Amino acid sequence: MNLEYLSGFGNEFASEALPGALPVGQNSPQKAPYGLYTELFSGTAFTMVRSEARRTWLYRIQPSANHPAFVKLERQLAGGPLGAVTPNRLRWNPLDMPAEPTDFIDGLVGMVANSGSESPSGISIYNYRANRSMERVFFNADGELLIVPEQGRLRIATELGVLDLEPLEIVVLPRGLKFRVELLDAQARGYVAENHGASLRLPDLGPIGSNGLANPRDFLTPVAHYEDLKKPTTLVQKFLGELWACELDHSPLNVVAWHGNNVPYKYDLRRFNTIGTVSFDHPDPSIFTVLTSPTSVHGLANLDFVIFPPRWMVAENTFRPPWFHRNLMNEYMGLIQGAYDAKAEGFLPGGASLHSCMSAHGPDGETCTKAINVELAPHKIDNTMAFMFETSQVLRPTQFALECPQLQNTYDACWASLPATFNPNRR
Repeated sequence: MNLEYLSGFGNEFASEALPGALPVGQNSPQKAPYGLYTELFSGTAFTMVRSEARRTWLYRIQPSANHPAFVKLERQLAGGPLGAVTPNRLRWNPLDMPAEPTDFIDGLVGMVANSGSESPSGISIYNYRANRSMERVFFNADGELLIVPEQGRLRIATELGVLDLEPLEIVVLPRGLKFRVELLDAQARGYVAENHGASLRLPDLGPIGSNGLANPRDFLTPVAHYEDLKKPTTLVQKFLGELWACELDHSPLNVVAWHGNNVPYKYDLRRFNTIGTVSFDHPDPSIFTVLTSPTSVHGLANLDFVIFPPRWMVAENTFRPPWFHRNLMNEYMGLIQGAYDAKAEGFLPGGASLHSCMSAHGPDGETCTKAINVELAPHKIDNTMAFMFETSQVLRPTQFALECPQLQNTYDACWASLPATFNPNRR
């Protein structure tokens, strides 16, 4: 009974690693099969409306309650507190790979955030760098995690099963899910959005209709896989922004069977069905939304995950790069591979940029001049994948992000070369 395809976010999914391990017709029988313990893993309040409720029943070798007291770790997350308020446009070069052995937890570096970890809304954004697999197990009590690899393949062993991940794929891990990140290559680097608000889900399609963008059938959940290991294991949790740990005498990744909808899932960005104009102009960048975390205001996102994938450009008599704009939303951009079509140089894979609320931005001078003067013909933007974490609340950089050597102090100069071409005597 292994259901691998995430056919819809409101549906029920189920998997068992041993035949008959999943009880039938009752969630919490007096005696679970194989002598397992029953545990409910809730991602929302019990009384949430059915369409929003996220919960999974777990049948495990040891219950999660079997642990000693947590102790605050001496080594905390890198990045430091939030820095000074700034309205300026910011851009960073890729962070260097660590010289010392560093796992996924120690490699997390806080870059920007718009709320504290105790807030029921908002997001925090990290970059990660690692050169060794985790031997510890980790869970995040502060929010769900959206992981976007830029370099290096990952194997993410979770309570519900194992997910292999490579650049151009993403994974979403529910709040509180225990997991271990193993490296399948010598080193790895990428981005992480921590969502403190409503769980991510597919955006509504509206006038697009019933098909397009990210298709539900392309999201994958893991098959149940358990570790029955009697060995010391460090369990680390992130709680209100701090790292705490305790020592177990067993692996906490010991779920033999499960069913529910509060589950980890992965998605291949190359399967995104890109939609654009076939006449003139081009639609808003929201047309590239893969996942969204809504707020109580309809259409105003706590977090949108937006990609700019390979696509054909065919619009007639149109300025084809992203137009110059000022936006209510706040945009943290990253680049997985190739080049971004709005920037001729300076925006590198593994790098990032921040354009805050009402911060004017758009294509740099070289890209703009070329786009105005080029002879238009159908062409394909290929070998690229940029993305954006977009949020309705202002993102503040961390102290590290404002002081690190990767910050490009000359970013504003990329627009300085825009010439004044206005001529009142020429239409």
